[in-house]
Amino acid sequence: MKAFCFRKIATGAWSFSLYLSCLAFFSLAPSATAAEFQTLKGHGGPVMDISVSPTNGIVATASFDNAVGVWAGRKPRWFDGHAAAVKVVRFVDEKHIVSAGDDNDLILWSLDDGSRRRLEGHTAKVTGLAISPDGKTIASASWDSRIGLWPVEGGEPTFLSGHNAGVNKVAFSADGAWLYSASVDGSIKLWDFAKKSEVRVIERNGFGINVMVLGGGNSNETWVAYGSQDGVTRIVDIETGERLHDFTLERRPILAMALSPDGSRMATGDGHGYITVFDTKSWSIESDFKAALKGPIWALAFSKDGELLHAGGIEDIVYSWPVEDLGAFDPMAQETPQFLRKPEDMTNGERQFARKCSICHALSPDGGRKAGPTLHAVFGRRAGTLPDYPYSETLTGSDIVWNEETIDQLFLDGPDHFIPGSKMPMQIIARPQDRIDLVDYLKAATAGQETNGETQ
Repeated sequence: MKAFCFRKIATGAWSFSLYLSCLAFFSLAPSATAAEFQTLKGHGGPVMDISVSPTNGIVATASFDNAVGVWAGRKPRWFDGHAAAVKVVRFVDEKHIVSAGDDNDLILWSLDDGSRRRLEGHTAKVTGLAISPDGKTIASASWDSRIGLWPVEGGEPTFLSGHNAGVNKVAFSADGAWLYSASVDGSIKLWDFAKKSEVRVIERNGFGINVMVLGGGNSNETWVAYGSQDGVTRIVDIETGERLHDFTLERRPILAMALSPDGSRMATGDGHGYITVFDTKSWSIESDFKAALKGPIWALAFSKDGELLHAGGIEDIVYSWPVEDLGAFDPMAQETPQFLRKPEDMTNGERQFARKCSICHALSPDGGRKAGPTLHAVFGRRAGTLPDYPYSETLTGSDIVWNEETIDQLFLDGPDHFIPGSKMPMQIIARPQDRIDLVDYLKAATAGQETNGETQ
């Protein structure tokens, strides 16, 4: 039955009755069946963060497609509301999640009815979130160099300043008395949460710190581990500041870090697509394997029981490996995303599209769950008019019509100049021939059908 169900999962050959049968099997099967290779598919862009509910084990994902996914088994429920890439998501409790990203805002979501409350105040992207142990406060790390403290029940936020550059991560101590922050300025700071004041600097690193976890005890953390831009994974004694262990594997930067629920394992992901798992008692390396065929590992999380390690990266898929058998499966991204294909395998126009457009825009009529609207039949279409896409106010009612001249001008000036206020990230193509080749490629690749003289 197990093999049969997994074949049906892989092929997508589901019926409702089959779904119920397999669901019953997995619910009744021994716990060892949970430690199977799995994938979660549905996002339309790279997966930037993964969070696992500590109470029921449900998985939440944050993606470059501007969306949050909450997964009941393999089935996603989508939460759309961000105006840019979602970089981080956390469970507040069993009924709420909070997400944040490149639009500078946090959104507190109800899992019951999908309602949301936007938390505004940061002036740059938010890359880290943490929930206080009592569930009453959300801490946020932003590239405006501040830490935000947001009452879950509502009210004005408090902002903590002290870092000299963007803050990447925040973490609460298990007792809620202390708050830790890691920054692009290379420091880790300790804050008195009750007093909302800085206590001391725990670590000063020569390169920016991207990720951080606390460990060493259930109620009294003794060490902080971090990964930095220069590829170092380091463990530091919280009380003395002594550097206990250093790991440099010549793969930079360290982009993801996760601690197992029992604290016995720590995993890191790097820019070269490797995942490394450490035994936190001996600080030996349990496994080190090439997890991504192409691109970095941006997101890691252990399952609630610690048996699976979830990972996300340049693909729009979450991969989950049994921790006891890491490296026994093929790497992620078996099909190279268009934007990572070799330049010599593409025409110049396709290459420009791959580099500048493909991560946000599809060419097919349905468009998938991409961050931007589909470009299918874009020539002759007035900007901001594609049904069901949440355009910015700037484009709603725009008089721009997409054609050879306007697309050329878009990439000559850049979106922030051609359409001030647009959600489209800054993209400039300086060489005239590159813009000509891109337009020619788009004209062929996005061709629509004519109906009553109008392009659909």
